[in-house]
Amino acid sequence: MIVLATSDKGGTGRSVTTTNVAYRRALQGDDVCFLDFDFGSPTAGAILDVESVSRGIKMGTGLHSYLHGETAEPARIDVWRHAGWSGRRRPLGAGRLVLLPGDEGGGEFPVDAAMIERCRQLFLGLAEEFSIILVDLSAGRSYAAELVQEATSNLGSGGEAVRWLVFHRWTRQHILAAHGLVFGERGIVNNGVQLGIDREVMEDSIRFVRTAVQEPDSAQLSLLRPAQASWLQRCHEELLELAARRRLGRSMMIGAIPLDPVLQWREQIIRDLDVRSTQIANPETVAAFEDLASKLTQQNYWAAV
Repeated sequence: MIVLATSDKGGTGRSVTTTNVAYRRALQGDDVCFLDFDFGSPTAGAILDVESVSRGIKMGTGLHSYLHGETAEPARIDVWRHAGWSGRRRPLGAGRLVLLPGDEGGGEFPVDAAMIERCRQLFLGLAEEFSIILVDLSAGRSYAAELVQEATSNLGSGGEAVRWLVFHRWTRQHILAAHGLVFGERGIVNNGVQLGIDREVMEDSIRFVRTAVQEPDSAQLSLLRPAQASWLQRCHEELLELAARRRLGRSMMIGAIPLDPVLQWREQIIRDLDVRSTQIANPETVAAFEDLASKLTQQNYWAAV
């Protein structure tokens, strides 16, 4: 399965969520490959704590170089061996966890037919090795999104499932932006239709992930004044109504990631010991990552709505 992660705005928690989902899915026993297609800011290595590629790879062998035809194969990083937190070995029962980084300082670039074909061949090759391929895209209507949508538009005939995760924070502005990114005139759905994908199939392949969600009854809000708590409840109810009107309601939502102080201060992998031992992270956050990771391949969450 190829999972394309996108958002209309930056700062949604897209990258830190997708890296944690990749980590959790690998712990569940699947072979997982993470592609850093955030070409303007290829920093997945920093989130994964792989110091050598914290801002992309320096040797001209990253995804930028591959797509430009400057290297035959993009570099691969074994996260279990190179991450600072990993102990330099794969956990018992875990699958592979491999990062394909971008090039340091690579930047965005226009797309041409040769790049689309290289991208398509890359996906097909990785699909032979990995159960899950997670692709972290640049925010908005980017060249990266254009590239992967064209490259994957005819992969379905080869049996490769292609899914979209669209991330948005739990605010009015982000809900409206996510709706436009997916259902707007130049959005993901219409672009897919123009590439020959059936509209219903295209819509069934997209689900939304809410991030930094703070439920009104959360224990973290226990110190609010009554007036603040009442106002927050009204805001939450208004957002639920807006999301439903804009087709981002519960039937189209596949996950919600709660607000977590650790992720607010530092984008990182959250391990079980961060909850049980050091207690710096909330158990609800790990549960949300695990839940989203498991749902990726559960067909009932991608059924027609």
